[in-house]
Amino acid sequence: MQMIFLKRTNIPQILFSILVLSSCGKDKNNNQNEAVKEKDTLGKMVPMEPEKKITVAYVNSVKGRINHFYNKNWPNNSMNGSFLVAKNGQIIFERYNGFANKNKDTKITADTPVQIASVSKVLTATAVLKLINLGKIGLDQKVNTILKTFPYEECTVRMLLCHRSGMRNYAYFTDRDKSVWDRHNQLTNKDILDILATKNVGLESRVGTRFAYCNTNYAMLALIIEKITGLSYKEAMSQMIFKPLGMTHSYVFDDDKERKNIVPSYKGNGVEIGFDYLDNVYGDKNIFSTVRDLLKFDRARNAPDFLKPALLKEVYTGQSNERKGTKNYGLGIRMINWETGQNFYFHNGWWHGNTSSYITLMKEGVTIIALSNKMTRNTYAVRKLAPVFGDYPFQFKDEE
Repeated sequence: MQMIFLKRTNIPQILFSILVLSSCGKDKNNNQNEAVKEKDTLGKMVPMEPEKKITVAYVNSVKGRINHFYNKNWPNNSMNGSFLVAKNGQIIFERYNGFANKNKDTKITADTPVQIASVSKVLTATAVLKLINLGKIGLDQKVNTILKTFPYEECTVRMLLCHRSGMRNYAYFTDRDKSVWDRHNQLTNKDILDILATKNVGLESRVGTRFAYCNTNYAMLALIIEKITGLSYKEAMSQMIFKPLGMTHSYVFDDDKERKNIVPSYKGNGVEIGFDYLDNVYGDKNIFSTVRDLLKFDRARNAPDFLKPALLKEVYTGQSNERKGTKNYGLGIRMINWETGQNFYFHNGWWHGNTSSYITLMKEGVTIIALSNKMTRNTYAVRKLAPVFGDYPFQFKDEE
């Protein structure tokens, strides 16, 4: 019977079929590998896995104190913005009130994106860190090896991230001298680089010698993101951060498309603030988002595989120790380091009338975010909630 079967069977056909199946298997594996490789080349953020559920008892134990703070800080629901407190990615408390647009009589809701101002720096830094994590650029790589016309030879990517470049703020060297820039024209990131390269703009301090918070650093980091990814900053942030994390109400402001549709900002007296020649610069500002979207972003930054351990340690290590004190700056994040060993990580923002505060209590898994489109310093007071969740020895009577 076996001999009859072999005679009736076309052995070459069997061998050919085996080869085809084997090849298909290899192609499938190759395609899978290519898909993984394609994803990795851009350094897309990965959402945090589901975290430990918080109990009703826990929520009840802290909600009263948060509510008391809210009513005291923004009496009679006067915030004109968004406020959220969460633990393990689960919202404990949130409030939305005030006008998104007074002329249109639209109110702020959970889905209303507002300008997050300098909290944008945390997102810009995150994209740069993901590219460093992939080996696309080096943390201590010189900027002029990436941006060829960048004039300060000793400045590195690290120095941009932690504000030690010594550069001057672009708002100060473009605002008066028409030979440097005509304020009737909208300034762009590329314009800033061209000015630095051709107008002999002096440094404020020698490269790498001291900390000086400067928006120009992050305008340059946005150009680095564009150079390395081959995408516009707007598209890179969308593909690397917003889309992978499901941040559906977040985007980078594009003057040509969003000027008429964005949530405007207001002075403290309610007068709308118009646009100026600096409004097209991005990286240091110009991300619009919601507190819920930023919660997704925060949890992804706290995921175990966010960055390689050595790089992650650098992010949360103070990079400016020339002056003794508790305040410091890491790689795209502000911090307060107490002698007790307790650390507080945050970033605030202000642009026109927009104020923002992002706080991540890493040990406790707590996220605190406040955004407002009406000028107020009360947004920054949300740090007063930190002691509700851990041993954060703030002396609030000494606050600015």
